Amino acid sequence: MNEIADLLIHARWVIPVQPAGVVLDDHTVVVSKGRITDILPSADARGRLAARKVFDLPDHVLMPGLVNLHTHAAMNLMRGLADDLPLMRWLQEAIWPTESRHVSAAFVHDGSLLAAAEMLRGGITTCNDMYFHPEAAAEAFATAGIRAVVGIVMLEFPTPYASDADDYLRKGLAARDRWQREPLIEFAIAPHAPYTVSDRSFARALALAEELELPIHIHVHETAGEIADSITTHGLRPLARLARLGLLGENLIGVHAVHLDDADIELLARHNCSVAHCPTSNMKLASGIAPIPRLLEAGIRVGLGTDGAASNNRLDLFQEMRHAALLAKVGSLDASAVPAHAALHMATLGGADALGMADRIGSIEPGKAADLCAVDLGGLHCRPCFDPISHLVYVAGRENVSHVWVNGETRVDKGVQLLHIRDSELLRIASVWQTRFGN
Repeated sequence: MNEIADLLIHARWVIPVQPAGVVLDDHTVVVSKGRITDILPSADARGRLAARKVFDLPDHVLMPGLVNLHTHAAMNLMRGLADDLPLMRWLQEAIWPTESRHVSAAFVHDGSLLAAAEMLRGGITTCNDMYFHPEAAAEAFATAGIRAVVGIVMLEFPTPYASDADDYLRKGLAARDRWQREPLIEFAIAPHAPYTVSDRSFARALALAEELELPIHIHVHETAGEIADSITTHGLRPLARLARLGLLGENLIGVHAVHLDDADIELLARHNCSVAHCPTSNMKLASGIAPIPRLLEAGIRVGLGTDGAASNNRLDLFQEMRHAALLAKVGSLDASAVPAHAALHMATLGGADALGMADRIGSIEPGKAADLCAVDLGGLHCRPCFDPISHLVYVAGRENVSHVWVNGETRVDKGVQLLHIRDSELLRIASVWQTRFGN
């Protein structure tokens, strides 16, 4: 043995995602200095490689860490607070009033920490977040050791966090300045939605995104009512308005994109935009079924998001993969729509590509960051296994995640999270906020 790596992971199956549909039997992924350096047959690796840490995973799939392309992490503290309501009633009658009473830097830090723990245990190694107090969210994500893109949120109306759109931007940019040297933390410009942001504020958001080379992360075309109101107010559908303002481009991530006509899809495709598909939240809020097969046929990048735990109520990308595949089939009446590998691609490389991070994460390739997830298919409910890709989408769940690595660092080992904070403390945090809400 003349080669020493930092980490060797021997797995029954390695699914690199890129190339598409490939399953490597009995392969080893080699990691040094946080990066993947090689993928080779385990028999060869065992014969000539040694490492400081070695993981033998005889019944496991090793795959890229999952990318949650849209969430509101701090809303974990509002899980189950207001169920079974349509979007605007849910926002106006429950969520916005609760936020006005309770949201603070402490709220965002604690909720984001709980969310990061939940996501890591479910194999999510990257999240794209949108919420208030981005500096508190960044601190929580850094503590947990999850890779995160933190949104610099924009709204026109005042909240306890900021007074107007300019104030939101000023505070968000200050958070970016503070955290920009943290290797796992990045930022995006996050105007909430066309119905909460003015043309003037969109112009500022666009200028900043171009100057700082940041993604634009925005809810769009979530409900039929949103589109009708936009036509009444602006004379245009929301995507057409954003196109007129110059916001559509390869850095734009449109969240939900449920109600799209042919012209909307053509706009997204022509401007090389991305879509964050949140199937469970769309079902729970009765927003509708996004036309994902048509988006994929048009060449539009699609990733998967959980949305927040207040409208899902899980941060579970295994659930989103399954729902994305099944909704596509029932919505199009085509059983071949969004096959298993397409769903897995959306949950990994699709999300990474939307964030402009496909050169770093989203697939298992030499040179990329070692953001990895191992899924145990050794249980009775996973046998027999004819196709591990199919099992990841249609059989396994986040409870089957056994190991998670971010940048080559072990974050979950045999289902146990390696945090600087104990589960008992996380449960205490949740209990404190439940008591505050009750009072």
